[in-house]
Amino acid sequence: MPDKSRVLADRERSLEEQFFSRQSEELKRKLREKHEREDARAGLRRIAVITNEETIDRMVELGITAETWAAISLVPLVEVAWANGEVDAKERQAVLAAANANGLSPGSPGFAVLESWLQRRPDARLLQAWGEYIMALGAQLTPAERHRLRDELMSRARQVAETTGGFLGLGRRVSPEEEVVLQELEKAFVD
Repeated sequence: MPDKSRVLADRERSLEEQFFSRQSEELKRKLREKHEREDARAGLRRIAVITNEETIDRMVELGITAETWAAISLVPLVEVAWANGEVDAKERQAVLAAANANGLSPGSPGFAVLESWLQRRPDARLLQAWGEYIMALGAQLTPAERHRLRDELMSRARQVAETTGGFLGLGRRVSPEEEVVLQELEKAFVD
C-alpha cells in the first residue's frame, strides 16, 4: 500500500510541476510581450517626438517601430499611389526615390515595410494613425514649423500624384481620385 500512495504522490507532484511549468511559461511569454511593446513605445517616443500615448499605442498596434518610423513619412505618398486602386511602375519608382531620399535603403526594416505597402494596400487604420500623429505633432510645433512640415509632405505626395497624370505631359496631371486623397491628407495639418 505504501508504494501506491508514493506513486500517487509522485504523480501529484509531477502534475503540479507541469501545471506550474506551463503557467510559468505563459507568464514569461506575457512578460516578454509586455517588454517588447514597452521597448517599441519607447523607441517611437524617442524617434517620433510625440507624447500622446493613444497615438503611440495605435502605432505599436500597427507594427510600427523606431526602425520603421522613417517609412511613416512616406504614408501620404503610398496613399496617393493607391488612390486609383493600384500602384503603377512610375508611382512605385517615385515613392521608392522618396524613400531613398529619406534615408531608407533596400534591406532595412523600413524599406521592407514600404515595399509591402506598395504590393498590398495598407489597412485604412494606418492612414488614421498617421493623421493622428501629424495632428499631435502639429500641436507641438510652431505655426511656421507646422507649415513647413505640411509643405514638404504635401509637395512629395503631389509629385507622386503627378507622375502618371496627363497625356505627353499635357492636360490634368492629378486624377480626381488622387485629388481627393491629397485633400484628405491636407486635413491633418489644419491649424
